[in-house]
Amino acid sequence: MTDVKVEKKGAIGLITLTSKDNLNRIDSQTLESLAAEIDHLDLSDEIKVIVLRGSEKAFSAGINATEFVKTVNASILEDMTDNFSKLADVKKPIIAEVSGYAIGIGFEMAMACDMIFCAENSWFSMPDLCLGTVPGFGATQRLPKAVGKAKAMEMILSGRAMGAAEAERIGLVSRIIPLMYLHDETMKAAEKIASMPDLATNTSKELIKTAAGNTDLEEGLEIEKQVYKSALESDEFRINLENMIKK
Repeated sequence: MTDVKVEKKGAIGLITLTSKDNLNRIDSQTLESLAAEIDHLDLSDEIKVIVLRGSEKAFSAGINATEFVKTVNASILEDMTDNFSKLADVKKPIIAEVSGYAIGIGFEMAMACDMIFCAENSWFSMPDLCLGTVPGFGATQRLPKAVGKAKAMEMILSGRAMGAAEAERIGLVSRIIPLMYLHDETMKAAEKIASMPDLATNTSKELIKTAAGNTDLEEGLEIEKQVYKSALESDEFRINLENMIKK
């Protein structure tokens, strides 16, 4: 059983996956708890950024196969998919702090976040085909957008694990940080983002996601123009502009 622990560190909502073996395998209960906590943090006026992490040994070593085989049915799978979407659709910036293994659904959870900061001991893999199934929580869609078709094909079709250095080189992760500094540096980055104006931060996130989703350029530019116009008319923009001028 993997538990979901939540702490509020100033404007940062810190979510930690914990289990006795430190592998943080995911089951339906874990996803349900994670979705509820993300919803709560996303609605909180106090929280500006969310950080999701596991243990030094594993961000998450994948699905809890024993529980999954015993309990899965169409209804539970639908609930798991719905709960996973809460992570992917969170409005506030969310950073995955990855150390050790990010396997299967654990890898998909990291990819659903806006940024991945990882330690040098991190490994990413999608072994689903070895079990005779396909990735079920977004890897076939998010991985090609993150690393390109060729790398995505190789990782998913062969199950090959990718180390931190290669992951950074191809743009899968934002930064590699020595393990002993990983949490502190991730929190510093989160605090920097949290210090930015809320509306501009959250709308910029949505615009980048729109572009990353291969939206037509003209359509994306039109969306950006409309959002920019709304931002310029906001009280938040005027207040921040006035404060900047006063400096």
